[in-house]
Amino acid sequence: MINISIPTLNKRLSADVQIIIDNKTKPQGSLGLLEPLALQLALIQSQHATTPCQKITLSHPVMLVFAGDHGIADQGVSIAPSEVTTQMVANFINGGAAINCFCHANQIDFYVVDAGIKKELQYSSAKLIKHRLGNGTADFSVHNAMTLAQAQQGLIYGQQVTSEQIVQGMDILLLGEMGIANTSSASALMAALSEYSVEQCVGKGTGINEQQYAHKLQLIKQALTREPKENDTISILARFGGFEIVQIVGAMLEAGRQQIPIVIDGFIVTVAALAAYRLAPQILDYFIFAHQSEEQGHQLLLKEMSAKPLLSLGLRLGEGTGAALALPLIQAACCFYNEMASFESAGVTV
Repeated sequence: MINISIPTLNKRLSADVQIIIDNKTKPQGSLGLLEPLALQLALIQSQHATTPCQKITLSHPVMLVFAGDHGIADQGVSIAPSEVTTQMVANFINGGAAINCFCHANQIDFYVVDAGIKKELQYSSAKLIKHRLGNGTADFSVHNAMTLAQAQQGLIYGQQVTSEQIVQGMDILLLGEMGIANTSSASALMAALSEYSVEQCVGKGTGINEQQYAHKLQLIKQALTREPKENDTISILARFGGFEIVQIVGAMLEAGRQQIPIVIDGFIVTVAALAAYRLAPQILDYFIFAHQSEEQGHQLLLKEMSAKPLLSLGLRLGEGTGAALALPLIQAACCFYNEMASFESAGVTV
């Protein structure tokens, strides 16, 4: 059963938390985006208290990278074939990808979820979680990417893996993805879930040429005009989504339900965030937007959710790399809230 009951963040203590932040030994607002970030985190961790938390605790970050293949890849809309998804999942498990490096550097527990890659790995690993919905989706330019039952099961799988990590102590969730051609899926989802044109939603992904871009654009337009056109969010996920994307949505919903902050990576994860937002608008209170990617639709998505990303590094890799790189800033926001002296305690008079 899909549970999308997410508690609205109780902001009754906002003024009290803001006083704590404003009384630190600095001009008000001088720490920029770190100040509203500290406010958000303090409110999340003060939900069941009558006074603001005096210390924000984020000691167990977990990165979940969801991987899945896409039938539309056979149409040549990416620079690489679907086989690369399986190869990259193996690379994740062996610790050789960029996301592994950044998780290691920032002491983030890492897991990859096989949500439905085309070629299943025939070995097990403590870093690999198998929640397969199939051997990749159908080509959504011709058929629905998945059945409604698969989409619903994907949401449940995402909720399950997140719940399991929370039981093991996770207190902040970072999300990433891997899937050849998943920018095509994400672009179609963005167009279906928003008022933006297809041209505004579709980018060049990891670097396709002009001919491939024109073909990608035409296929997505074709998919969006295919009948019937269901308008509810879960049906739209079934129509255009990836197995990894739908499970990311489920993961977000569960983290929000349990009031765990969620670090949003680049374009694909932000599209999943838009879908989760459509299902449960109150989840926005738990999102931390890591960065602004090079994908052209990403800036519009961030605007759609009034998001202010922490970083702008020209990233376009995915894998959760932006989320992992943003974690030190999130920890810095906690640190200044927890440890920075107040004017009174430091004896500073202004």
